[in-house]
Amino acid sequence: MSKLFTFEKPLGMRDTLPFLYNVKKRVRQAMAQELEQWGYEFIETPTLEYYETVGTASAIADHQLFKLLDQQGHTLVLRPDMTAPIARLAASRLYQHGNPLRLAYHANVFRAQQREGGRPAEFEQIGVECIGDGTVTADAEVIRLMIAALENVGLERFAVAVGHIGYVNALFVDVLGNEERANVLRRFLYEKNYVGYRHHVKSLPLSSIDQQRLLKLLELRGGTEALARARELVQTEEGKKAVEELEELWHALKLFGVTETIKIDLPLVSHMSYYTGILFEVYADGVGFPLGNGGRYDELLEKFSCKAPATGFGIRLDRLIEALPEAAADNEIECIVFSQERFAEAIQLAEEQRKKGKKVVLQHIAGIGDIDAYSKRYNITYLLGRAGKEN
Repeated sequence: MSKLFTFEKPLGMRDTLPFLYNVKKRVRQAMAQELEQWGYEFIETPTLEYYETVGTASAIADHQLFKLLDQQGHTLVLRPDMTAPIARLAASRLYQHGNPLRLAYHANVFRAQQREGGRPAEFEQIGVECIGDGTVTADAEVIRLMIAALENVGLERFAVAVGHIGYVNALFVDVLGNEERANVLRRFLYEKNYVGYRHHVKSLPLSSIDQQRLLKLLELRGGTEALARARELVQTEEGKKAVEELEELWHALKLFGVTETIKIDLPLVSHMSYYTGILFEVYADGVGFPLGNGGRYDELLEKFSCKAPATGFGIRLDRLIEALPEAAADNEIECIVFSQERFAEAIQLAEEQRKKGKKVVLQHIAGIGDIDAYSKRYNITYLLGRAGKEN
């Protein structure tokens, strides 16, 4: 083995040490408990999928896919997201009779990084997919569930930005006339480069009225008043329908009692190209990236020969943990340090403590190099010598 790579990891890969592992475990369990209480059932899909199916159906850029060949020469990918694999599974085995499915997952996904910049190439997601329900109430349900799950893990200060890709598309096509021009503006919005967006709009060969329509899109944020202004800005049926769906969504979220957490954000777009309607992102104080996102993707299952509407969300555990209050150190592991003479007694004591639900380590005194350093890791009980000493 080259000494150069003795301690190195592939680009974007991370080790998880015990403390962080325990924090992730607690967060994962708290979120999973909430998802299950809403009737969502957990499933697992393979880490490897065929490139020709899940790889091409995924909205992740091709250069971010980890690819490899199997023994038959087929191109495989490490799953880049969970929505496409779940769509494959639902279309092939689970979605029947047009009845909605409520599925949940927690899994690692993989996206290749071109350079080291703090972005992981492997990270854990937890989320849900509601498949087969095309109503706005289903969108409201997954947003409300996401909020409930975040609250259940102790996240206090966060907001959910909600938009509609149909509205953005309708406005851009109406004003710009073609997808090529629209894609340039979508890119500015996705990158949240609003200065660049304004400069580009002003450079376009458009009338001052049309330029103002595009610029006013950036002002469509807030509550229901933003929706009233949004209605005035669009002229197509698609755009008006998008506003109506957002109004219906707001009403449903008001019934759920969470509109104080919701912010209408009409300039919101996503790098996930399969979104077709309502979409959303969740933000928290102190974290510069969205903790998670979601939305409606009514055309994805058609790629697996199954027409069905769907909506869902995914939360990144690493970003969620960064947003949570600092967790206290886990010092709940007991350690029984014993001498050879009291081995049997130590075994019995450990078994009794474990039956009470405690975490217990058994450690022979001869196996410890530095007892002072070792004692900082555990709550230690000593069983030493024939007479014995306990503390």
